[in-house]
Amino acid sequence: MSKRVSLREYQEGVVARLQTATTVAQVDARLGVQIGAQNWLVDLADVAEVMPVPAVASVPLAQGWFRGVANIRGNLVSVADAAAFFGEPPLVPTPASRLLLIQPRLLPHASILVSRMLGLKHLADLEVLAEDNAEKSWQGQVYRDAAGVRWNALKMDELAQSPVFLQVGIA
Repeated sequence: MSKRVSLREYQEGVVARLQTATTVAQVDARLGVQIGAQNWLVDLADVAEVMPVPAVASVPLAQGWFRGVANIRGNLVSVADAAAFFGEPPLVPTPASRLLLIQPRLLPHASILVSRMLGLKHLADLEVLAEDNAEKSWQGQVYRDAAGVRWNALKMDELAQSPVFLQVGIA
C-alpha cells in the first residue's frame, strides 16, 4: 500500500524545493552584457537596475570615459562609459544601449553605460578559460560558452573600489 502524505507535508515539501531551486538559480545566474566589442558577465546582486539611457549632462574637466550625470527619478547618477574605461573606443548610444545602475552598497549614485543586454547566462553552462586578471582587479575569470563565445567576468565590487574608476576629474 502506498504511503499517505498529508496535504500540509506535501505543501511544505514543495515550498522547500522551490526555495532551494530559486537559491541555486540566483547564485549561478549572471547578467550578460556587451561592452564595446566584448561580452561581459555581471553578478545580478551587483546591479540595482537596468534602464534605457536617459539624457546625460556632460561634466567639464572630467576623464574621457566619464560621460557625466543623469537625472534618475530626481537623483543625480554618475554615468561612466564602460567601453572607454576598458580602453576601447567610446560607446555611441543606440536604442539597444542600457545603463546599469550599480548597487548602492558598492557605490551610491553610479552607473555604467553598456552597448546592449545579452540575457542571463548560467556559470554551469560555461567553461573556465582563465583565472582572474592580476593587472585589472575588476576583471574576473574568463569563460567560453558552448558556441565558443568568450565571456569576461566583471567584478563590480572591485571596479567600484578602483582608484582609477573613482578619479573622474582630470588631474
